[in-house]
Amino acid sequence: MAENKLLDRLPVIRDVRRSVGLQRGMLLTGLVICAVFVFVAVFAPLLAPYGYAQLASDAGESFAPREAPSAEHLWGTTIAGYDVFSRVLWGARTAALVIIVSVVMSIFLGILIGVVSGYLGGWLDRVLVVVCDAIYAFPSLLLAIVSAIVITGGQSSLWGGILATAISITVVFIPQYFRVVRAETLRIKTEAYVESARVVGASTWRIMVRHVLRNATRSLPLLFTLNAAEAILTIAGLGFLGFGIEPSAAAEWGYDLNRAVEDVTAGRWWTAVFPGLAIVLVVLGLTLVGESMNDLADPRLRTRRRAKRQNKEVAA
Repeated sequence: MAENKLLDRLPVIRDVRRSVGLQRGMLLTGLVICAVFVFVAVFAPLLAPYGYAQLASDAGESFAPREAPSAEHLWGTTIAGYDVFSRVLWGARTAALVIIVSVVMSIFLGILIGVVSGYLGGWLDRVLVVVCDAIYAFPSLLLAIVSAIVITGGQSSLWGGILATAISITVVFIPQYFRVVRAETLRIKTEAYVESARVVGASTWRIMVRHVLRNATRSLPLLFTLNAAEAILTIAGLGFLGFGIEPSAAAEWGYDLNRAVEDVTAGRWWTAVFPGLAIVLVVLGLTLVGESMNDLADPRLRTRRRAKRQNKEVAA
């Protein structure tokens, strides 16, 4: 019984149980896509028949470039002779690493300055608000290009490309977390339990960490899903423009799309369709989860659903 109550408190499980109809279908679809993405990212070395930079079979036979889908190469080969199916599977791991590094950095820094700014207020709050509003105007892709050039000279290794993308996304996404956490902190610091903590002599740091932070981060799962989708689009855009990760360092969907442009015009569709489809599906899955959670967090929509349910019960 206690385990069931604990599971019900988890954001995703709680949202699935509260959702109904089409909304539940969208949420479950997004969760399934995200689960498959995570599974592929974790087990890519076991699922992929070849390495991400492998150009020959175990028998020593070189792969033919631009080979159509066949039994040996399920999704064909690229212009350089890489196996498309293996590159797509390995690319999921690269995308997952970008999400982990960039979004986690954004969450940590955004929450920290959001709580400090909202709780302490004064000149520090005004300065942080102005700085975050100014940063928010910068496009993440442009910052990613600049970061890639500065960090790696445009020739990105695996961690160089991830770091360049992570820096740009962190800088741009910090204001989003800052705004959400600051607004919640301004509301929470006037609550009775926070005032009681001050009266009993609790330190400012203890109040911020123990009482304010715990209650100011409830909406972060929504932002995480939406920003994770943006992170994948940023690393893909970086690779498509030629500033991404080199193919010998890691598989990356944006780079593969860049190399497939001339194949599309020549009728060799398989080199572009599958990495492009991977980007679309993962972003779609994350967006479906994020939007469904956003609807469920809106009290106005919950009221409408509750009213419709009551009307149906009365009619029955």
